[in-house]
Amino acid sequence: MRLAEGPRALWSLGAISFAESSFFPIPPDVVVVPMVLARPKQAWLIATICTVASVLGGLFGYFIGYYAMESIGEWLIQLYGMQEKASEFHANYAEWGLWVILIKGLTPIPYKLVTIVSGAAHFALLPFIVASVITRGARFFLIAALLRAYGEPIRTFIEKRLTLVTTLFVAALVGGFAVLKYI
Repeated sequence: MRLAEGPRALWSLGAISFAESSFFPIPPDVVVVPMVLARPKQAWLIATICTVASVLGGLFGYFIGYYAMESIGEWLIQLYGMQEKASEFHANYAEWGLWVILIKGLTPIPYKLVTIVSGAAHFALLPFIVASVITRGARFFLIAALLRAYGEPIRTFIEKRLTLVTTLFVAALVGGFAVLKYI
């Protein structure tokens, strides 16, 4: 909370969001939650900074996968024990493409895995950026909105059930597109 209230809080949030999307193990949620609770009037600014920094960090992760998968990318994936998930994720691109990024970016799967493997798979850059903005923005703005509206009481719910919340959001999103496609 002290960091969240400090003069460098927004810079720290940006740095953590950037780093988490490409190489750092701690998700920005641990900073977003106390920051929004400490500064509820700045919830949208906090979510915006987190989203922009996360997407920029995601581009860095993408370029690690695209240009340095055999060295840095493989090392990072092994460092975090994500080899099996990386192989599975890479295989899913052939069948699901853009949906992989949209769905995995909302889940607790480390976003660095999404970004590095997207680069390694040579996924098209523009759709990657658009999907990253959508998925990371949805995640951080949802957290900010819940915290701004409900304050401290929702904190425990978010910390314990973020996976449930994002899964329901993904189900609603996919369901909505399915309905539109078949109507």
